[in-house]
Amino acid sequence: MAQKFRVVIVGGGVAGLALATRLGDSIGKSGRAEITLVDKSFAHVWKPMLHCFAAGTAANENDRISFLSQASRHHFEFWPGEISGMDRKAKTITLAPVIETTGEVILEERKLEYDALVLSIGSRANDFGTPGVAEHCLFIDNLVEANGFNERFRMELLKAFGNNEELDIAIVGGGATGTQLAAELHKALDLASLYSFGKKPPKLKITLLEAGPRILPAFPESVSAAATKQLEAIGVEVMTSAMVSGADEKGFMLKDGTRIPATLRVWAAGVKAPDVTRKFGELKLSRSGQLEVRPTLQLVEDDNIFAMGDCAFIAEKPVAPTAQAARQQAHHLARYMPAWINGRPLPAFAFHNKGAVVALGDYNGWGTFPGGKVFGGGWLRGITARLVHIMLYRQHQFELYGTFRGTVSCLVDWLDVFVRPSVRLD
Repeated sequence: MAQKFRVVIVGGGVAGLALATRLGDSIGKSGRAEITLVDKSFAHVWKPMLHCFAAGTAANENDRISFLSQASRHHFEFWPGEISGMDRKAKTITLAPVIETTGEVILEERKLEYDALVLSIGSRANDFGTPGVAEHCLFIDNLVEANGFNERFRMELLKAFGNNEELDIAIVGGGATGTQLAAELHKALDLASLYSFGKKPPKLKITLLEAGPRILPAFPESVSAAATKQLEAIGVEVMTSAMVSGADEKGFMLKDGTRIPATLRVWAAGVKAPDVTRKFGELKLSRSGQLEVRPTLQLVEDDNIFAMGDCAFIAEKPVAPTAQAARQQAHHLARYMPAWINGRPLPAFAFHNKGAVVALGDYNGWGTFPGGKVFGGGWLRGITARLVHIMLYRQHQFELYGTFRGTVSCLVDWLDVFVRPSVRLD
């Protein structure tokens, strides 16, 4: 019996899981190919919601999608593991050992063969080699880090509450992640105060540091100005043109000599590909470590290896590393890869900008249409933009779950509001 064509997808983010699900439902279900998804976690979360998990305002046990469950329903296999190397000649990837927190090796290093490899390993914040950042700052690039930050946040909040002290938090990076995290942390404190039995909650001082002249540089200046005004209204200190030169256990140092004290220090600036891309051999990379691909999303050096999402760089026509771009690239490959397996050429990927949205907790929100027109804000306090943000998340759930399970998931989340506290307290 002939060996089935083996498609290995590394990374179960927005793009990776969408591609595995769609290919599984088409060529996986029909038996034309064997689809395998690899991820170091056992569950998927929608990355644009990580700031909510970090603040504790989203119950991520309800918002996670099990890779094993999704695989069983959509005709693909799931392998736990983190890619650590690649042999293009042998058409194999190496998965690093799976190690328990106690140090016990659960799974040894493994090799996985492929006929087509799709790399969708996402991105990380870029510390640009700034001294002390790696050692003294928290990141929220994945669910583990977001949960780790939330644990620290709750413990420091408890300490501040018990000692009647102020909790200082400094966030570096005025893009969507840092800006939304600042607002979400204030929302978390507002919600937690509802459970404090009348006692006065601790003061929360948040400083948002942006190296550029304004926050939310991807949005029009009017949105940046309105967002700055809203953040300052809820007590966030916004500092622009603030270049961080170093970090230690007590705060940040700025290039002009200013010191920003902070008990919790978060780095949410810059974007770079995971460091493992530099271990894949002689591959062409962008300055931030992204894998350079042709418009067909195939690597410059290898027709059988694809890259999509934040880890991919289309040199001929660069696309911003956003969730909507990653999703569109996954849909492109899901549509055309089955025919490519049978020998047909792949068409070039074309990105269709559908605008952007930013929501500052329940305080305000704005969005932009592709032409730059702004919506949200105003007397409705941005309810339109915030609803769009929620709808995008629900669209993602429906795409992965299907109509029936997606509807049930929405209903469960709605009922959960009446049972669980509105912010994580334990």
